[in-house]
Amino acid sequence: MPQPLKILILEDNQPDAELVARELSRAGFEFELRRAANESEYLAQLEQPPDLILADYTLPSFNALQALKAIQQRELDLPLIVVTGSVSEEAAVECMRLGAADYLLKDRLTRLGESVRQALEKKKLREDQRRDRAALLQSIDRLSTLRAIDMTITASLDPRVTFEVILDRVTITLGADAAAILLYDKNTRVLKHVAGRGFHRGDLTHTLVPLGEGLAGRVARDRQSEGTINLTEERNDFQRPELEAEGFVSYFAAPLLARGTVNGVLEVFHRSQLRPDRDWVEFLEALAAQAAIAIDNAALFEELHRSNLDLIESYDTTLVGWVKALDMRDQETEGHTQRVTQMTVTLARRMGVREIDLEHIRRGALLHDIGKMAIPDSVLRKPGPLTVEEWVAMRRHPVYAMEWLAPIAYLRLALEIPYCHHEKWDGTGYPRALKGEQIPRAARIFAAVDVWDALTSNRAYRPAWPAFKAAAYVQEQRGQHFDPEVVDAFLEMRDLWMQTAEPAPTHAGGVQASWGA
Repeated sequence: MPQPLKILILEDNQPDAELVARELSRAGFEFELRRAANESEYLAQLEQPPDLILADYTLPSFNALQALKAIQQRELDLPLIVVTGSVSEEAAVECMRLGAADYLLKDRLTRLGESVRQALEKKKLREDQRRDRAALLQSIDRLSTLRAIDMTITASLDPRVTFEVILDRVTITLGADAAAILLYDKNTRVLKHVAGRGFHRGDLTHTLVPLGEGLAGRVARDRQSEGTINLTEERNDFQRPELEAEGFVSYFAAPLLARGTVNGVLEVFHRSQLRPDRDWVEFLEALAAQAAIAIDNAALFEELHRSNLDLIESYDTTLVGWVKALDMRDQETEGHTQRVTQMTVTLARRMGVREIDLEHIRRGALLHDIGKMAIPDSVLRKPGPLTVEEWVAMRRHPVYAMEWLAPIAYLRLALEIPYCHHEKWDGTGYPRALKGEQIPRAARIFAAVDVWDALTSNRAYRPAWPAFKAAAYVQEQRGQHFDPEVVDAFLEMRDLWMQTAEPAPTHAGGVQASWGA
């Protein structure tokens, strides 16, 4: 049954007010009529706005124009129809300009019913437009919120950053006084507070909610949103001592679900009673889903990162195994690989090579002689000088290294040293006779270290050189065998270590580089 219209009539003449009431009844309206005879009564009636105002144009010390301005000042959407005995055309135009819904003469009240209907219909249309506009703006705001959270998830794999954005948006977009995120620990089967906003008490990190207990525990267990508009009626289900002083009245929570797994709960608190509509609840669930995605992404990344580290460790262990196999085959050079690897990485870092590239240099140095696996023992372990044919075979080992390693994507960036470390700055090296900066920088750095270690180590065909003699040779080959920049950096590094009496770098396996005395 429709509610009767609440109509305020601004009229100081009681018979005229009754005349208007009779015309409204004749037109079929059900209404409650209130009358104001002066300005003070009229303004008092606006404290509880009616549905419609019927105003005489002229009253003692007050008129319809002033009545319209009072409505505007209060930003009320109240249709006002001027009903008067007589008035000038200018006054009628001014009333319409200020927003009057219509203008009627008291001796022509037969139009009153139709005028009231039109005024109420226009008011309803304005209300619908405002409601639609508010709904549209709310939808845009919520879409913007989801977009902002999406961008945060994309930009950061730290879920704590996403949590902060979500909690900000929850309190603003959903009008919450406070919000919290509880993460589910699968090992202990409890929900733990990890982020919050709007609480008077700062530290809630000790909050623990067992799965299935209380409202939050039920939400996680049942995987369904739940809430209450009055927490005083749910005290048995909401036993959270740390929140007793917060003064919360209404509470709602949504599960954080991703790929069918519960990751936690998003909680929303209000210090006044809230009766949310379905759209509000659905948006809360959408925000909870975003939080769950952030948690899931972080977990997936951590798992992938851990797997990648395990894989890299396995690869590197395999490389070390290859190197040990080669050292066991060529016992004369045992320990050489570990020494030159450590010295090469140290020198490369000193020369400004990026950390990301040092790992490829380290692997390349480890594998620099891997091609010798294809060299016959009769050549590789020959105690005397090699014949021309044997040298041809020996010089194939960089090519063998390239052929073996190139198909392995993991080692492709480490190929520069195994393939090019026997090239010389002046173009007289092998296997491709590269010259100057045609030689990869990593191979140029390694070449100086490799020759130094070979000269300062015992060989079957000669004893180890003293360090000063090896240093003189490296300096002599500056611009011939070696890159001048590399020679300068290498000898400077050696001199620095000698001056400070620091030990040469030691490989993780315990093999120490020899700088000599």
